[in-house]
Amino acid sequence: MTEQAKVPAIRFAGFTDPWEQRKASEVFQIVDDRGHPTLPVLSATQNQGMIYRDDSGRYIGHDESNEIGYKRVLPGDFVVHLRSFQGGFAHSQYEGITSPAYTVFRAKEPTSHSDRFWKHWFMSEHFIAGLSTVTYGIRDGRSISVDEFMNTFLAFPAVEEQAAISRLLDYLDDLITLHQRKYDKLVVFKKSMLEKMFPKDGESVPEIRFAGFTDPWEQRKASEVFQIVDDRGHPTLPVLSATQNQGMIYRDDSGRYIGHDESNEIGYKRVLPGDFVVHLRSFQGGFAHSQYEGITSPAYTVFRAKEPTSHSDRFWKHWFMSEHFIAGLSTVTYGIRDGRSISVDEFMNTFLAFPAVEEQAAISRLLDYLDDLITLHQRKLELLQNIKKSLLDKMFV
Repeated sequence: MTEQAKVPAIRFAGFTDPWEQRKASEVFQIVDDRGHPTLPVLSATQNQGMIYRDDSGRYIGHDESNEIGYKRVLPGDFVVHLRSFQGGFAHSQYEGITSPAYTVFRAKEPTSHSDRFWKHWFMSEHFIAGLSTVTYGIRDGRSISVDEFMNTFLAFPAVEEQAAISRLLDYLDDLITLHQRKYDKLVVFKKSMLEKMFPKDGESVPEIRFAGFTDPWEQRKASEVFQIVDDRGHPTLPVLSATQNQGMIYRDDSGRYIGHDESNEIGYKRVLPGDFVVHLRSFQGGFAHSQYEGITSPAYTVFRAKEPTSHSDRFWKHWFMSEHFIAGLSTVTYGIRDGRSISVDEFMNTFLAFPAVEEQAAISRLLDYLDDLITLHQRKLELLQNIKKSLLDKMFV
């Protein structure tokens, strides 16, 4: 590493000294402190570092009599675990003991180093990618070679600058966690609403309804509600691609090149806003709903409500994308693995329950609102994750 490379692209004001560069073995020491069987057992995770085994959410069989041979871990220590090639080194906030198969290390001079600084760097994509040459084992059993890691060079600033960097990255982590929790709660809440605002099998009314709606839901065969349309000969319309989560989108917005022969597009099927498309992976993503007018593959089936004014396509979009609906159609799929699709003929023979269009609209407004909130937190999550990744690239040497 050259002298010019010993300072990062972005620094906090007041810090100008070049970063020091030393071998990892000069900065860290391996510790092997055993004989503490009364301490809580810690488990290594890829994203959360070391956590209490009882909080891992899964049963791990163990022989307590062996725990006298487990290694002690202190707050601020790092653990090289069996999947360390994927998740960096697991940082610990807790005192406990861990598997004797793992390696525990800590800073030789704790007052000269911020373990939070090193935690962020050891978890970074750049660090993990750089250690790809010092792993051993195969597939999920790979781990980082501690001996080879100790021979690598690490660059770092004075502890005051380390602390400033880690405070910013900790703050971003807190924001990311906050939005992740909000996102997760909204996804669970929407799933619950879908289960409670649509009737269960064999019932004529849902568990939860908006005030003012009391009539039982109508039940009719899908073939009485929807019609298959095969309108071709519109090659000047934009081509639409089917996705699992976004419905039908413009092919040019799909982010991937799809080879096609424009002369064949006269045979593509026309899709109108509010239509549904049964695509090749419809068993995973329900039916793809379209907000746009365009044309799509002749291999797909396009259908729409026979009486559009009596049906909200947004209502059906939410139901067709629900886990309950998709699971219920598992018996009407054909093909194998990723090539499976829903059989349109069999779907048209299934029975669908639905309320008057006014209640459909009320339900879809709520679910649309939840979708907007979910998308908002998802975008904030992605933005914060990208900001953190960029800072890790620019604030470290």
